[in-house]
Amino acid sequence: MIINSQGLDPREINELIRTAKEKSIVLNNCLGQRFIGSGLGKKEISINGIPGNALGAYLNGASITVNGNAQDAVGDTMDSGEIVIHGSAGDAAGYSMRGGEIYIKNNAGYRAGVHMKEYKQKKPVIVIGGRAGSFLGEYQAGGIIIVLGLNSDGRPIVSNFPCTGMHGGKMILRGELPSIHFPHQTTSHTADENDFAQFAPFIKKYCNYFGADYEKLINDKYTVITPDSKNPYKQMYVSN
Repeated sequence: MIINSQGLDPREINELIRTAKEKSIVLNNCLGQRFIGSGLGKKEISINGIPGNALGAYLNGASITVNGNAQDAVGDTMDSGEIVIHGSAGDAAGYSMRGGEIYIKNNAGYRAGVHMKEYKQKKPVIVIGGRAGSFLGEYQAGGIIIVLGLNSDGRPIVSNFPCTGMHGGKMILRGELPSIHFPHQTTSHTADENDFAQFAPFIKKYCNYFGADYEKLINDKYTVITPDSKNPYKQMYVSN
């Protein structure tokens, strides 16, 4: 099914998507409409244009592909499913996401992965192919954030204050990164075989989606950042 988004508001677009008998839907001429695919399950959406904020908010199993850039709060509180962005994403991608996967070909803005969390078998994943802005993984409580730093032109792949308030999950950054300052309540190490076994499948999916060189990427060194179990942030949030 093909939907011409021009002139339609988000309610109209989402109603057309939800009531469509077809599983696969193409949205053409998308221009800033917010909340597309909110809470959606069991459908596949391909978007031509630039969707507005909160794309795939509370996503519940659907697959969304953006053939271009996306704005802020992609995958806000998403529960399951997949969002693939063939461009860059704005601020707060994956805000409070608790499941599913987000793949961003290029860069992500500030506060990607803020308040990410996991529960039992649900472990959210964000893969950023380019650079990430400040406060990456702020208050991260679970899940995996991977930043590959492709086409970063020699600039740091992560901007200021990564892992601030981190008290769960993992962050994986390509390369050895002595110039990046991480909080005292975190610890970092060079990825070992066990780490690679966990995150390599997501890098492979990224390469399949965007045509990157998997063999080259997987043979690089990676830095893994986790909360320091001996000095965790979570102690700062608990009153005696």
